[in-house]
Amino acid sequence: MNELIFLLHVCIVIIFLLFALKLGKNYLLALAVLQGILANIFVIKQITLFTKTVTTVDVFIIGTVFAQNLIQEYFGKENALKTIKISFFSMIFFLVMSKIHMLYTPSRVDFSNEAFKIIFSSSTRIFLSSIFVFFICLKLDVYIFGFLQKLFNEKKLSLRIFISSLITQFIDTVLFAFLALYMLVDKILDVMVFSFLIKMFVVAVSSFFINFSKKIIKAKNVQV
Repeated sequence: MNELIFLLHVCIVIIFLLFALKLGKNYLLALAVLQGILANIFVIKQITLFTKTVTTVDVFIIGTVFAQNLIQEYFGKENALKTIKISFFSMIFFLVMSKIHMLYTPSRVDFSNEAFKIIFSSSTRIFLSSIFVFFICLKLDVYIFGFLQKLFNEKKLSLRIFISSLITQFIDTVLFAFLALYMLVDKILDVMVFSFLIKMFVVAVSSFFINFSKKIIKAKNVQV
């Protein structure tokens, strides 16, 4: 059942990305930023997927990368870099605000504080590692995607996104595993391999739908 929900989750994220593309650059940018924040909120929930224990945040990570690629494809490299800066700033703001939120002493009638403790209980090491790796890989993706744009003469969009995502998500998986999870989980190599395979599954499914973006925007340099 989780596998079907996961596939539906991927499809819904892609549909929202394509709809945001239709609405304009700022909608894509907002969706990229929001997914980065959602990934850090939902990371603590674990599910069983294909007999392995994983989290669902890989969908949001890939969704952020795809949003950035679409921005770069249709609105230029500078806007893609701007998206990274805004995402990074927003995630730092979220981190600071979540810590301040937990400083408040709850009233006797409050029932939500324990839930917030669980949600925001991720260690500082994991959260900071997540932000650092997120920033590095998105930055790298801009330059890899730009290189592939020139290499393929701005054709084969889905293939370019697949290749750039393959490279950056491999780096993302390795860096995050060692910076955030090393000495915290058993069989870290197994975690890395399965996490990467899940990401590639998401990328493969998503790349198929990205072809529809050409039908949504017929020309580049669209002004919003």
